[in-house]
Amino acid sequence: MSEQSRPTGPRQLPGREGTPTSRAAMAVVGVVVVVGVALGVLLARPATGLAGGGMTMTPAATAGGGAGTTTVTPTGHTTEVTLHVSGMSFTPSTIQVPVGDRLRVTLVNSGDQRHDLVFANGATLEPLAPGATAVLDVGVISGNLEGWCSLPGHRQLGMVVHVVAIGAPAASSSSGSSSGSASGSAMPGMGTTGGTTAAPTMADLQAEAAALPAYPAQLPPLDSSTDHSYTFTITQQQDPVTAGLTREVWTYNGTTPGPILHGRVGDTFHITLVNHGTMGHSIDFHAGEVAPDQPMRTIEPGQSLDYTFTAGRAGIWMYHCATMPMSSHIANGMFGAVVIEPDGLEQVDRSYVVIQSELYLGANGQPADATKIAGLVPDVVAFNGRAFQYDAHPLTAAVGQRVRLWVLDAGPNAALSFHVVGTQFDTVWTEGAYRIHHGTATDGATTGSTGAQVLSLLPAEGGFVELVPPAAGRYALVNHEMSLAEKGAHGVLQVTG
Repeated sequence: MSEQSRPTGPRQLPGREGTPTSRAAMAVVGVVVVVGVALGVLLARPATGLAGGGMTMTPAATAGGGAGTTTVTPTGHTTEVTLHVSGMSFTPSTIQVPVGDRLRVTLVNSGDQRHDLVFANGATLEPLAPGATAVLDVGVISGNLEGWCSLPGHRQLGMVVHVVAIGAPAASSSSGSSSGSASGSAMPGMGTTGGTTAAPTMADLQAEAAALPAYPAQLPPLDSSTDHSYTFTITQQQDPVTAGLTREVWTYNGTTPGPILHGRVGDTFHITLVNHGTMGHSIDFHAGEVAPDQPMRTIEPGQSLDYTFTAGRAGIWMYHCATMPMSSHIANGMFGAVVIEPDGLEQVDRSYVVIQSELYLGANGQPADATKIAGLVPDVVAFNGRAFQYDAHPLTAAVGQRVRLWVLDAGPNAALSFHVVGTQFDTVWTEGAYRIHHGTATDGATTGSTGAQVLSLLPAEGGFVELVPPAAGRYALVNHEMSLAEKGAHGVLQVTG
């Protein structure tokens, strides 16, 4: 793709006016055959929903075969184990069980967000709210077995428990271990490579951008108020990526990015965060300086919190979900920008906000693949939530108008080298300071003698550039890490005469 390639088309912001939809149920019904010496028995265990709070519930007996195919004789003995949550891990992380014993696990969610427990033999405990306890009958153990939390990204951060079968034949142990490997399972919500989607083609992404309206990139206007109040409602819904392919997004107010806020140094922002999702979420505003313990805490579905901060310094500041794993929550759409203008900032003719983010596609209709996120290779890169949308619906200006582009790299991983093809920036302001101001470098170079070609940003960095287009035409906006531009970090500034 050349820097000025021109895909045609339209777009709809993910669930812009949509109602939140529930995340696909993560419980998996496991049915495993246990073969006795002279008797074959088939047991089936349905997934069981669990309430929050301190409630204890015991599921019906699960189909309890071991991880491998080796025939074992049940001992008639039950091994009881209690697992606790410590940060993003289970303790203990290893359980030793004699071959032939039935394993019963009591899970105590001593963490600060929801967790579930899934074993490779299909035994499943649905998500538990913080403080809740439940019991899972894992079944008769015939070989080594792996269990994990299947919420997106949790397994990749270390929420894994290993069942070591004492006295198991070598073949049984190896087959049991492989059945729970990170690359071999496609359970809903896990985000592993076994159930993911191949990267879509440029043509498919361009066609979807053409079919849907664009996220409004205009910077919202300022008014005279110094106090700003907003309600941010967390939702979960489906967002089209290409024809026939959707992803589950987690959003603030139904869009990704969330709302763009605009103010001045000294303004106070009051945010009411309401969680209408199906898992714990939070929010972190870089624009304020506050102790994080209370305002950035994770809240459960149905809960809300108040977050107040005063903007003490200018910048384009990122906000995002601060619930672990943050990489997954950001990659699933939970980010946005707060623009706080420097004192004395001049008026311009056009002012836009461009936020880069990455998509790591899981299975169709599922959240982002956490293994891909950790691998740092995105399937799609987007400006304001959708690839190529401003090729299909260009930003606009006229010859001779001064255009200001506020730019933020939301990540979670990739850098941004922001360039506008056919122009140079006569003003560059980044992370709190001018590098160039109307052609004058900050080191005192002669007025009108200097300029810049890119604004270079790492994840969470931001700034603005200004340019004055010299003639009518289509000026491409690109990430000059060109492979990322070819994955969707590309748009157009349409300049008329």
